[in-house]
Amino acid sequence: MEGLLCEALPGGKVRCYACGHRCLIFEGKRGICQVRFNREGKLRAPFGYVSTMQCDPVEKKPFFHVLPGSRALTFGMLGCDYHCFFCQNWNISQSLRDPNSTLEGTPVTPEEISEAASETGARLIVSSYNEPLITAEWAAEVFRVGRKAGFKTAFVSNGNATPQVLDFLRPHTDAYKVDLKSMREENYRKVGGKLSTVLETIPLLREKGFWVEIVTLVIPGHNDSDEELKDAARFIASVSPEIPWHVTAFHKDYR
Repeated sequence: MEGLLCEALPGGKVRCYACGHRCLIFEGKRGICQVRFNREGKLRAPFGYVSTMQCDPVEKKPFFHVLPGSRALTFGMLGCDYHCFFCQNWNISQSLRDPNSTLEGTPVTPEEISEAASETGARLIVSSYNEPLITAEWAAEVFRVGRKAGFKTAFVSNGNATPQVLDFLRPHTDAYKVDLKSMREENYRKVGGKLSTVLETIPLLREKGFWVEIVTLVIPGHNDSDEELKDAARFIASVSPEIPWHVTAFHKDYR
């Protein structure tokens, strides 16, 4: 579909605002995520498929304060704006970068996703597995249909957002989980991101009225020092002591 989170610029270029990279994309080229691209001066964005869809306890997302004890139907697409060496969904998120991933999408409509949620007894529809910011137009339409059917909706994201994409998502999205990967800028550079962008996103989510929870995957030798974890705790508390923080254990799945 034609992307909505963008600005047309002279010379057939487009500026994408789906994630914090804010890619300037020339005609015939792709953004960092690889799934958003410029065709004839118009931004094209993914729509109408899932790479994965399954129903789990909502606590697995992890959301512990959004309809606790209920089930969540979670769907994903392909691609990511980061390239984390510790990714636990790498076959989905890195499918357009890593030749070892052969995963493909399955066509589906938003209505079919809502029907699947009903059939599995879910109360929540969640966009996850890949980075949902880069497929925000699709998620927003799935959520719009899902909310009409009575479901709550949520994002599971790396938090590399822009004010534009959060404003776009807010009318359709109830909850937002941010993966705070580290409190060190150099660690974010290793995966293709900026800590500063994520630290700007978290208070912005609160200001815009999303329910926010945060998770940190603790990786030995990478982000597990007492000092860094204390820095994360202090930052989260400075935004709001009401934000739940999940600290999870690492298991090697990728590189």
